[in-house]
Amino acid sequence: MTADAFIHLPDLRARVTHPEKSLLRLTPEMFSMWEQRARAAGWPAGWRLPDEAIEASRLAVLGDHKAGDDLWIYSYGSLMWDPGFHFAEVRLADVENYQRRFTLKINLGRGSPNHPALMLSLEPGEGCCRGLAFRIAAASVHAESAILWRREMLRGGYAPAMVPMTTPQGPISALAFVSNPAHPSYVGELPLAETAAMIASGKGVLGTNQEYLVQLAMQLDALGIEDPYVAQLHAQIDGGCGA
Repeated sequence: MTADAFIHLPDLRARVTHPEKSLLRLTPEMFSMWEQRARAAGWPAGWRLPDEAIEASRLAVLGDHKAGDDLWIYSYGSLMWDPGFHFAEVRLADVENYQRRFTLKINLGRGSPNHPALMLSLEPGEGCCRGLAFRIAAASVHAESAILWRREMLRGGYAPAMVPMTTPQGPISALAFVSNPAHPSYVGELPLAETAAMIASGKGVLGTNQEYLVQLAMQLDALGIEDPYVAQLHAQIDGGCGA
């Protein structure tokens, strides 16, 4: 991470986990640790995609990436506070005709078989989704994207794509982990009350689903990003907990 990575958003510096301190920076060593934890928790050998399948999906999207070009990564959920990869610049970024929604039902991470969770996806829809775009320097693109891919495509839950978007500094095209309705974990947008109830009860080895929602709401607020969907869920869960 370069010294001026936060030049456009200086206040964000204290709100983003440094990659080397991230438990979600899935280097081969960190990945091995999570693999051991999963097996210790009783997960079978096929609980995730094979390494070859994960890498093949990365190359299907980025295999033609030009060696001298930087790569932008769009973040709309946990990547906004814990990207887990080294980056040279971060900007606010708007992607039209998409919205963040909790549409992936998971039973690992922040969920478990007895307490499933809902995780965010980027869904086609009306309006605009505002998030962050992180720029990976050209020399680091393949190494850093491989680390990111292990995290986001562990079970193939997304459909990664290069998506055009706007930033205050100009238009860019960024890699975005878009929803994959064909995946078994995809449940689509549930009624708000049902979504809130599942988030309130979900928990796993990474913590609770509610903690994730709170972190998301806090980061959006700190960035001045208004998202009525997230705000309504946050308010409903806070209300249900008596806070």
